[in-house]
Amino acid sequence: MGLKAKLLAVSQVLLALEPLSPPAATISTSIVDLGYAQYQGSVDTATNITSFLGIRYAAPPIGDLRWAAPQPPPTVSGVQQATMQPNECNQALPGNSPTNPSESTSMKKRAISQSEDCLFLNVYTPGSEVVATPAGGLPVVVWIHGGGYILGSANLYNGADLIIDSNYGVITVVIQYRLGLFGFLSGEAVKEGGALNAGLLDQNYALQWVQSYIRNFGGDPTKVTIWGQSAGGGSVLQHLVAHGGNTQPPLFRFAMTSSAFLPSQYNYNDRIPEMLYSEVVNGTNCSSSSDTLSCLRAADVNTLQTLNYNININGFYGTSVFIPVVDGTFILERPTVTIRKGRLNSNRLFSVTNSQEGNLFVNQSTTLDIEDYVKTLFPNFGSAQVAGAVIMYQNHGSNVDQAKLVMGESIFVCPTYYLLLALGERAWKGKFAIPPALHGSDLPYYFNSYPTPYNNSQFITAFSNSFMAMAMFGTPDHRYTPGDITLSWSSWRHNSTEMMFNETSAGVPDVYAFKTDSALLERCAYWQDVSAYSAQ
Repeated sequence: MGLKAKLLAVSQVLLALEPLSPPAATISTSIVDLGYAQYQGSVDTATNITSFLGIRYAAPPIGDLRWAAPQPPPTVSGVQQATMQPNECNQALPGNSPTNPSESTSMKKRAISQSEDCLFLNVYTPGSEVVATPAGGLPVVVWIHGGGYILGSANLYNGADLIIDSNYGVITVVIQYRLGLFGFLSGEAVKEGGALNAGLLDQNYALQWVQSYIRNFGGDPTKVTIWGQSAGGGSVLQHLVAHGGNTQPPLFRFAMTSSAFLPSQYNYNDRIPEMLYSEVVNGTNCSSSSDTLSCLRAADVNTLQTLNYNININGFYGTSVFIPVVDGTFILERPTVTIRKGRLNSNRLFSVTNSQEGNLFVNQSTTLDIEDYVKTLFPNFGSAQVAGAVIMYQNHGSNVDQAKLVMGESIFVCPTYYLLLALGERAWKGKFAIPPALHGSDLPYYFNSYPTPYNNSQFITAFSNSFMAMAMFGTPDHRYTPGDITLSWSSWRHNSTEMMFNETSAGVPDVYAFKTDSALLERCAYWQDVSAYSAQ
């Protein structure tokens, strides 16, 4: 599998890095005054949706603010034109080891610049005029992009799509956050002199921004739903467990996850995070400094970005190297520990997974048997934990087939069921199975600016409306579009019932309720039991 294919593994929407069609005609819209800045957006005359692109929600995280908690944005005078996509945060690629090291590692040229100065968000509102709401207002959907915590950006997701899905019933906010080495460098030195999980703190700060300012755009801060895919879904999971599941004041009402990503989450000063910190220090010639973090803050950004890229791509195939840690303040303990206690920052959840979550993250020509694969994926596993995994998957096809299941279930599927178990009667589960149903295959069916392989309007309505129903009404079991073919939808706790979204061999939408496979739940119970060793 080449690098472009691996980009798809992290975010299928990267299929379309260039616009699908010429931009629609736009006109200037009213000015929104946020106190620290005034922004003027634009109206798409074809859709009658207003967008404010590139709103700065925090100070540039550069200089002394590199690996620091996000700070308030600077005050600027004059009217800022919010009509251009913001800089992307610095990007990297998932691990490529132990495949061909001579393969080109150049990323496809992107139209948007990469920069450390990337803490921006985009706001999309229905209609041509933005009306501030001192009380009430529309529900708000905050989208957190995926990309394994090492790539992705706001410009890949048109928030107007979600407004159209909702029949103009929501406001959309699409956020960016520091990625890779810049967002998730860990270790004792970062704990003492900076901020661990800077990327998660950025997201948290953006959610605080929504609470403070979304009324200016016509939104209701008491009706915020957070949603993300892959690492974005994993980020939602992190915000559910943040502060031990007791963030005050609350920053959102409901939560939705698409293919929630929960890889190993070590303590900030464990062996692997400290090893990575040392690798960065050595790569910047900071090893002789008495204050290595200050030295890194003074390092050239291009040097750091080269390290960011190379360290990630040299990781184990399909994995991300710089990812969240247990920091003791924002994330108090391993996520599965908090989830098991049932202490979460929302009491309603809607989650969807795909049928083949693990496939894109496994080298299809791997020669690793399942024992070696598990040992490599979870280096803290002992012989007993490895043996348990081997027994579970030994009758599930070839070594590659088994590895796909290990990756897909342990890191994407089972963490979803942990959340469903914790939330009980107010949690709903869907399964996306339109072939090939790979990780990310579901994205174009709610971000409809991208082409859908199965271009069936009934199916697209049923699938996308389930998410927007959750955001607007607190349950996916609400039919707000005439002709929605989705059947009555029970919470997952009711007999382990979920909703299948598929098509028949004749190409007809096939949407029906079914019971979760008990063998899958048994495997998930095993992964949860060994989560102290997998560090999840």
